[in-house]
Amino acid sequence: MTPEMQAGVGLSLPQGWAIAAATWVQEDVPTITAALLAAGGRIHPVTAFLACFFGIWLGDVALYLAARWLGRPLLATGLGRRLASPEAVERSEVWFARRGLWLLVLSRVIPGTRLPTYLAAGFLRVSLLRFCLVTAVAVAVWTAAIFAIAQMAAPTIEDWLQRRPDHLWILPLAVFAAWLAARMVWRSATWVGRRQRWAQWEFWPAWLFYLPVIARYFQLSIQYRGWTLPTSANPGMTTGGMVGESKFVTLLDLQRTSPEFTAEAWLLPEGPAHQRRVALGQLIEIHDIAWPYILKPDVGQRGVGVRLVRDASAADEYLASTDARLVVQRYVPGPCEAGVFYYRFPHEDHGRIFAITEKIFPEIVGDGSSTVEELILRDDRARLIADIYLRRFETRRGEVLAPGVPLRLVEAGNHAQGCIFRDGHRLHTEALAACIDAISRRVPGFYIGRYDLRYSNEEDLRAGQGFQILELNGAAAEATSIYDARTPLRQAYATLFKQWDLVFAIGAANRARGHPPDSLQTLFRAWRRARASIRTYPKSD
Repeated sequence: MTPEMQAGVGLSLPQGWAIAAATWVQEDVPTITAALLAAGGRIHPVTAFLACFFGIWLGDVALYLAARWLGRPLLATGLGRRLASPEAVERSEVWFARRGLWLLVLSRVIPGTRLPTYLAAGFLRVSLLRFCLVTAVAVAVWTAAIFAIAQMAAPTIEDWLQRRPDHLWILPLAVFAAWLAARMVWRSATWVGRRQRWAQWEFWPAWLFYLPVIARYFQLSIQYRGWTLPTSANPGMTTGGMVGESKFVTLLDLQRTSPEFTAEAWLLPEGPAHQRRVALGQLIEIHDIAWPYILKPDVGQRGVGVRLVRDASAADEYLASTDARLVVQRYVPGPCEAGVFYYRFPHEDHGRIFAITEKIFPEIVGDGSSTVEELILRDDRARLIADIYLRRFETRRGEVLAPGVPLRLVEAGNHAQGCIFRDGHRLHTEALAACIDAISRRVPGFYIGRYDLRYSNEEDLRAGQGFQILELNGAAAEATSIYDARTPLRQAYATLFKQWDLVFAIGAANRARGHPPDSLQTLFRAWRRARASIRTYPKSD
């Protein structure tokens, strides 16, 4: 290395340290940025390469060592013993010793696999020397490839930097945007290939499906001059029903104003599991609650944590799994369930039904020879979301159902939990609309949202009678009829756009009547609390 180059390296050391540190937060973006800066002559290429290499490689080794030193002590705890037996760990060590080399190599090029692979390597005690050698070679090849590609683009980059020297800050931002776009495309492609369900948009990942809806939300926020204006749509609900609202408080309003249409519910406060067992037993005795009954979180979304409790052991298991506030609710067998989306402007005397969703609870039927898993994978629709069902029936995968014996795959009437949705417009009648409107006008501060209700037959529902309300969701609720597999994607977005148009318009009307929206800080805090609670909820039935 010439003295000039050595001087250049010395001058670039602070930048090198910064790049190396950045790779511990996120590897790809700092590496690409460093390669582009080196190609443009803004940092010495040797310093840039070594900073990326050692930053990434030492981070990999740190993950390995953390798992190796901490993994076995955690395994000795009660939780560790429930997660993995010593025999299972021993079998995994043998398997990883045979195939781990290729896993370590492939994880370098497959997004999202490095963290679990390196932690597994440490936990399963792969040879430290072998791990260091394999990852060092993989990191060196990967980094060199990125730098080679950047070098090919060097003339264009240099020209841009010379013409816009004051806009250097745009370069890492552009790299991040390009990396994010590439990652989204990769995730879409691998998801499609893995599930083979791209043509059925109802099964798209939420982050992909809601991109146009998010854009619409921003457009309406600018139009109505309020980023959190939907929180004013229902002044009687926490955050207007956007996030963090109490299901029990809303049910209490319904029980007080329309008891004949509301499934009875009671609140089980937070506290130690043994105290809540006693409190639950008292509720059951005082209110004569029969088996089965429903246990669900007081704050939740997308049907998370909803359980049909059939016996005392199931109740004990649920209470031991989470310390969140819970709602105890009488079970309404139905057998039919629907979602009715309603809205009313504050200045109007009467509201109207926007959409109705008919819910179908899928089931498999035993043949005396096939396991539960085989029956699920054999069903044309169930196999598309088999991961949801198989997690729910983890302990029954290998069970063989007797001929003709049905197994209901989901109890929670939620699309995310595997319930089938159909456009239920055929159930709409003037009598039903009048009944829902009368119920809604008696709920303080409610103007837009969705009722989830169960009923025994269609004739009673159309007549506006014979149903029981399970929940009432506020401004963030959806007109879930869009998830009918027969609904074109364009029509689904049109419905959602119209729904959010109504939410913002009603929010603006309430704002004008003296109900200011919540602040972004308030909304964020409610979201953060809800997310923290949701992580503790058990699987839904």
